[in-house]
Amino acid sequence: MNAIGYLRLSTKDQSKSLQYQESTIRDYCRRNELELKAIFKDNGEDSYTFDRPNYKALEDFIKKYLGQCQYLIVLDHDRFSRNLPEALMKITELEKKYGVKVISTNERIDIDTSDPDVFMKRAFDYMIANKELFTIRSRTKQGIRNARENGRYLGRAPFGYENVLDGTKRNLIRINPKQSVVVARIFREYILGVPPYIIYKSAKEMGFKHTGSNAIFDILKNPLHAGLIRVPAYKNLPEKLVKGIHEAIVSETDFYLVQKMLSQKRRMQVRTDDDFPMRGVLKCWCGTKMTAGWTKGCRQYYLYYRCIDHTNVNIPGPRLHEEFAKILTGLSFQEQQIAFLIEASRKLAENPMKERRKLLEEKAQQVIAIDQKIFLLEQRYMNSDIETSTYKTWFQKYKVEKAILESELNSKKEKKGTVESIIERVLPSLRNVHDIYEKGNIFQKHSIVRVLFKENLAYGGGSFRTNYIHPAFHTNALEMNAKGLLFYEQAFENLNKNLVSTQEEIRTPTPIQAPAPQAGASTNFATWVFTI
Repeated sequence: MNAIGYLRLSTKDQSKSLQYQESTIRDYCRRNELELKAIFKDNGEDSYTFDRPNYKALEDFIKKYLGQCQYLIVLDHDRFSRNLPEALMKITELEKKYGVKVISTNERIDIDTSDPDVFMKRAFDYMIANKELFTIRSRTKQGIRNARENGRYLGRAPFGYENVLDGTKRNLIRINPKQSVVVARIFREYILGVPPYIIYKSAKEMGFKHTGSNAIFDILKNPLHAGLIRVPAYKNLPEKLVKGIHEAIVSETDFYLVQKMLSQKRRMQVRTDDDFPMRGVLKCWCGTKMTAGWTKGCRQYYLYYRCIDHTNVNIPGPRLHEEFAKILTGLSFQEQQIAFLIEASRKLAENPMKERRKLLEEKAQQVIAIDQKIFLLEQRYMNSDIETSTYKTWFQKYKVEKAILESELNSKKEKKGTVESIIERVLPSLRNVHDIYEKGNIFQKHSIVRVLFKENLAYGGGSFRTNYIHPAFHTNALEMNAKGLLFYEQAFENLNKNLVSTQEEIRTPTPIQAPAPQAGASTNFATWVFTI
């Protein structure tokens, strides 16, 4: 009589080694005068399914040598399977379809598998094995949850981190210096409103190797980057985020702000290209946004802009870019304007400390109130007063509200230092607006155009036209209008005075000096320049 042996070793149960199983099976075959034709081994495979590589090879062997093998020998039935219904069905299939009996080494060779008592004993053995599997899974799941509740991340480190072993050889994660810079930039640019495809492009240039349409969103949604561990729901315990023992790459405030932004429907963005920086922000004289592309000439390709309603008019891209560069150069501030701005901005930055303290105290009290709401919400959930879906909805809502308040608190505390930094470092850079424009990526270039002209920059009759200019650049725009570089088509009152407002007075620069731009408006523009 011929037999084949089957060995299986679980990653969680190493008590029955493959070597021990094989020697026991060989001894069983020798005692029962069975010729062992082959042995198949599955190391570390799941006992709940028969979708195991070497078990499949075993079945292929039985089919290939149909009728030549009469027994399938296993050490114990739990090596064969820990799935009660699947195991009994598989035993029946092997016996009736292929004439192969499944026997464990603690059973007699002449066992009658059709005997009701044998069936009941085997069913009981598999039921115990099934129960042990569920117990192992439950302990494993509880162990993982306990580790997460203690702030430990288990598994392969995500982008931005790397796996390390501590003194007790436990798997931990720590920040990867190069990757963390990319993660921080992804969060920062998303908060600023940069389209995801542009974020992906710049991240890829910095070494981001993840691919797919959700690569950026996977980074943004991962709480690990904010130093948090996601603990999944378990029985009557809700899903929650706990403070991890690893270092954060971004603040919790930024993380929750991003989650709020992700939950909101974002407006469609105009698809842009580095070769066509004016596409999406430049209009035709008729009011329709212009498109752009390459046209094949006799010897080379040429870049053109055109209106989709006036396709017979092609505007050469290089000429349009050159004319726009002259406008940006003309809008740049002169030395006396910069000096005036610095003086006026410093006065505008002197906010009353009493009002600041009062506002900070109000925000701090609101944070305490939200913490109390979260505490009461968790109590109601633990008492089964509310459902899981309701708990998750309000927990996320409170977390977002708290993050916004904390962000406002931090910005208020740092406002004075931020304004001083803008005054000293950024305002002088406004001497060359064109240089700021050229250094930016395509999204930042569009932002500059929208800040300067809103959505009102058009081209027609061979010239740029607009009916809006940022108040900080009124005076310079009038000079561009006089030179014929930019037709400023809307009349503004008192542009020749160019008033600068302070808390004490409203004053006008002396006629000897060049008219200065409005300080408050320019400070806001400078703040925006600082962010890019």
